[in-house]
Amino acid sequence: MSARPEKSAWSRLRRTLRTRTTGSVTRLPRVHRQSAMHKEAAERARALAHARLEHFNRFYGFTYERVFIRSQKTRWGACSAKGNLGFNFRIAYLPAYLADYVIVHELCHLEQFNHPPAFWELVARTIPDHKARRTELRRRYRF
Repeated sequence: MSARPEKSAWSRLRRTLRTRTTGSVTRLPRVHRQSAMHKEAAERARALAHARLEHFNRFYGFTYERVFIRSQKTRWGACSAKGNLGFNFRIAYLPAYLADYVIVHELCHLEQFNHPPAFWELVARTIPDHKARRTELRRRYRF
C-alpha cells in the first residue's frame, strides 16, 4: 500500500485562494485572516471602498465616520448607528458593478437605516438596476 504524498503548503494555499465556480455559483476564496493574501485583499478592498464612497457620496452628500474592512462570514457590508461603514474584504473579488451596489447600499443606510421603500428609492438614484444586482449577488457569489 503506497502512502499518499502530502500536499505542499503552497498547493493548499493556491486551492483556497482560487474562486470556484460551480454551475452558476461562484464561491469566493476563504483566506486565513493572518495570511499575506488576506492583508493584500483587505488593502485592495479598503482602497476600492474609499474611492467608490468618495465617488457616490458626491451625489448623496452624506457624512460617515469611519470605514472598516472585516472578514465577515455572512455579510457584504454593515452600517452602524454611529455612522460607521463596514465592508467585507471579499468585495475586492467582486465585479466592479456588484461592489458598487454593496457600497451604495451601505451608504444609503446612513439616511434610511432599514429597508423601507424610501431606502430603495435612494439606492435607485445611482443604481437604477439595483434589484438585478442584488439578485445576482445573492445567487452567484457565496463565501
